Amino acid sequence: MNKVKPENAWSTHEAHEKSVVLVVEDDQNMRDLIARVLSDSTMDFDTVCVENAHLAMDYMENTPVAVVVTDLKMPGASGLDLLDFTTALDPTIQVVMVTGHATVESAVAALKQGSFDYLRKPFDTVELLCTIERALQHHHLSNENQQLRERQRQLSETGSLIGTSSAMGKVRKLIDAAAAYDCSVLITGESGCGKELVARQLQQQSNRKDQPFVAINCAAIPDNLIESELFGYRKGAFTGADRNKTGLFEEADHGTLFLDEINNAPLNLQAKLLRVLQDGTFYPMGETTPVAVDVRVFAASNRNISNLIEKGEFREDLYYRLMVMEIPVPPLRERRDDIPLLAYYFLNKHCSRLDKPVRGIKTDVLGALLRYDWPGNVRELENMIQRMIIMTEGDKINTDVLPQNLNGDKVTPMKALDYLSPQSLDEVEAYFIQKTLRECKGDRALAASILGIDKSTLWRKIKRYSLEGLDDN
Repeated sequence: MNKVKPENAWSTHEAHEKSVVLVVEDDQNMRDLIARVLSDSTMDFDTVCVENAHLAMDYMENTPVAVVVTDLKMPGASGLDLLDFTTALDPTIQVVMVTGHATVESAVAALKQGSFDYLRKPFDTVELLCTIERALQHHHLSNENQQLRERQRQLSETGSLIGTSSAMGKVRKLIDAAAAYDCSVLITGESGCGKELVARQLQQQSNRKDQPFVAINCAAIPDNLIESELFGYRKGAFTGADRNKTGLFEEADHGTLFLDEINNAPLNLQAKLLRVLQDGTFYPMGETTPVAVDVRVFAASNRNISNLIEKGEFREDLYYRLMVMEIPVPPLRERRDDIPLLAYYFLNKHCSRLDKPVRGIKTDVLGALLRYDWPGNVRELENMIQRMIIMTEGDKINTDVLPQNLNGDKVTPMKALDYLSPQSLDEVEAYFIQKTLRECKGDRALAASILGIDKSTLWRKIKRYSLEGLDDN
């Protein structure tokens, strides 16, 4: 190790930048056995062995540790004492109990105090290795979970885009480019993915940021009313028009008008929208003199407008007027890295509004959120977080309040695998194991479930086919 080891410590590696698995066992032969088992792992970590809990505590006070593998019965402080110390020191450290004195009571006590798992001697070496690898993955996710709270505090409540994924990085670059020029922008993407937030971010970064931002959903207003909403009318224009009504184009003068779900606009309205975009004028209903406005238009569509043009349902000339710049917004399933940060953003937002003291989200819940496919995108995530806050009785959201489609055997549907013409059945098997693990981002438990094999079988096949580097994600 690069740092000073505690007395009687033994290490399998030298690079201290790696995660550390600390083995605490008073029996020398058992310590050596566990160390040898861990040396066979495909994951990249250091192993440190000490002979009692006090040495382990001294080590952890000076060195970051990811997983502790400890005997339950030891001279002096017990494994449960070490578990209490570890939980108080850093709750992200995962503790695995290994003991030859297994009883129902001790197992329950260890799990209630926060032990990650509990194994009985003589243990199955494959089971031990799989358990420790799961504990390492859980530790990394717990660390990210903890860091999210601090990162989330830096988010403002101004509707800024949330996300650090590469997909959102591309969206931000397009926003930066479009905001600098006073042109129309077409924002595309599935329902619920945040197209209006992109429009608002564009407005905030433009030279019209201090002017009105007016939004209308073209699908939410009947065809016979949407024209009067956009362009207004004059008194006496039709039966019941007993006063002048200002349209949204006039309200947005010198600012921005956001036309959400523009693909639902009727064809006769599209012709009038085209005129405004061309020369900045329109006629309110009942008016014979054109009204001039200075309005920047953003439009959004959840459908492929090119297909609508082919069907004669959308004007091609309007499409090109709107699409001076296009910003495609990715669905949530293509930016999974942003899910934990979004979850904490919505947690804080709705806990404040609902006046409920829910302070966090259990790591297992975050794992379930990451595996789900999110057909309703960010809107579905927000609604789900809000529902779980309402149902949560403690200070953290746990798996008890997960909806049925996220809690249990249901997993994210796999994407179609690429075509392959292998030379042997072994190559077929290796290929599908590799693809499945990559689709599951290294989650071996999930991959084993999808492949229909147990975790120990999966581990042996990974070793057999030398499928290295699959847990790096």
